[in-house]
Amino acid sequence: MHIFLVVLILLASILLIGVVLLQNPKGGSGLTSGIASLGTVQNLGVRRTGDFLSKTTAILAGIVMVLCFVVQFTLPSRQASVDTRESILQKELPSAPAPAGNAVPQPAPEKTAE
Repeated sequence: MHIFLVVLILLASILLIGVVLLQNPKGGSGLTSGIASLGTVQNLGVRRTGDFLSKTTAILAGIVMVLCFVVQFTLPSRQASVDTRESILQKELPSAPAPAGNAVPQPAPEKTAE
């Protein structure tokens, strides 16, 4: 169930990106002028196309937000595996012997010339 919801979020996000790119910016030029050759603008009209894209953006953004909230409740439980896991450092480091008191290293004996 969790993976299915994540896939739905990805699809809705990709659709949302596409719809936002199709909208007219405030400057007046955008990708909406490019879809005129597809017949969308002739069928819906320029004004209705903008309304349709605005409503679609709001709906897709709401879907993404709700699915992101719901997917948090479908996460698999990790409580059992958290207690038994060890750190990678704990597994790979060899156990070092405990230092013996205040062991001060002794200087090396000097060599005498014979």
